Amino acid sequence: MITGLGAVTPLGNDVESTWDALVAGKSGAAPIEQWDASEYPVTFACELKEFDPKVWIEHKQARRMDRFAQMIVAAARQAEEDSGLEVEPEAERIGASIATGIGGLQAFQDCYDVLLERGPDRVNPFSIPQIIPNMGAAWVSMELGTRGPLSSQCTACAASNMAIGEGTDMIRLGRADVVLAGGTEAGITPVGIAGFSAMRALARRNDEPEKASRPFDADRSGFVMGEAGGVVVLEELEHARARGAKIYAELLGYGLSSDAKHVTEPDPSGENPARAMTMAFGDAGIEPDEVDYINAHGTSTPLGDASETKVIKRALGEEAALKTPVSSTKGATGHCLGAAGAVEAIFTVLAVNRDVLPPTINYETPDPECDLDYIPNEAREAEVRSQSRTRSASAGTTRASSCASSPSSSGTKPAHTRDTSGKIGGRRSRCHR
Repeated sequence: MITGLGAVTPLGNDVESTWDALVAGKSGAAPIEQWDASEYPVTFACELKEFDPKVWIEHKQARRMDRFAQMIVAAARQAEEDSGLEVEPEAERIGASIATGIGGLQAFQDCYDVLLERGPDRVNPFSIPQIIPNMGAAWVSMELGTRGPLSSQCTACAASNMAIGEGTDMIRLGRADVVLAGGTEAGITPVGIAGFSAMRALARRNDEPEKASRPFDADRSGFVMGEAGGVVVLEELEHARARGAKIYAELLGYGLSSDAKHVTEPDPSGENPARAMTMAFGDAGIEPDEVDYINAHGTSTPLGDASETKVIKRALGEEAALKTPVSSTKGATGHCLGAAGAVEAIFTVLAVNRDVLPPTINYETPDPECDLDYIPNEAREAEVRSQSRTRSASAGTTRASSCASSPSSSGTKPAHTRDTSGKIGGRRSRCHR
């Protein structure tokens, strides 16, 4: 069960403000403010706005963390509060599964700059603990006091989807009753922007940042770099019931696969990514035609979005795919890399919980290769009985997919949220890729 949500994103520094901006069709893209990007090929990104880590973290500790760790601790604190969970009395049964695609990129750059300019004796002794990717998970565990299983996934854009799937398995295997799962990324740095620009991966609409991320649109030209932290609280059903927890959704299934093909380009056939989706369907015990909504990976790259359309058709079947609403929320948030899966899982859970499908913004010109229902530009009210979240893709060929449903479709009822039992019948699903 999913019993708590927390996020800091380019759309807001909490879940509610983020969701409100998302369904309103707003974009988080703007000129970069963290540093002077005026001489770079790309001068904009989807940054957090007025993020102050000291709201959630003691000042001395915050100074010891890279931004990616600060963001995930902020999201974890929010999720903990939202769930009503008390960690200390049962800390050994509470775990954390926290991902990142890169880790402390700014800390790495700062360390290298000091090394070159001032020599090895002046390097910050906290540099390595700030850089290494597992420290997002470590700081969540240390700050919240969890002493159950702890893991950190580092599989680029699929990382936090995998973190949620593996957190679910921790509970299924009896290793934990509760797992804080999610991911974080803070890649809007000179190295990050320069590196992805050199790959020709980033959109270059410097004069129109808010229009640059346009998933599935014929004029898409690359992704917009985003940053975020997102956490969901996963909880065993009877444990959640015993403490009277509110239940947002049930995580039904999880699947993953590998293309074994190319370091960045997607599998052109769609066969291998589709296997991650069908594996999630099998784990969830649902049929492809039971999927009500897909939150797609959709990064706004020419190859990626066309490939993903093929994947969805292959996994659902052509007829079902054409009838299934699909959106990419990266039009609003940009591509948050290792945090993308967690942030989009939260969007998918809220879509199920509130019967609102978030839009794909900036969709203006149809592409013949992308011919599904992409919920263009405006959120859509829809009766959502359950949902599946589709594949997250990554550099390095990893694919992950997970399925979630409304709690009422599995016989459970939220304790402190709106009563959805009267409008949910059957066992349909939404997919998050």
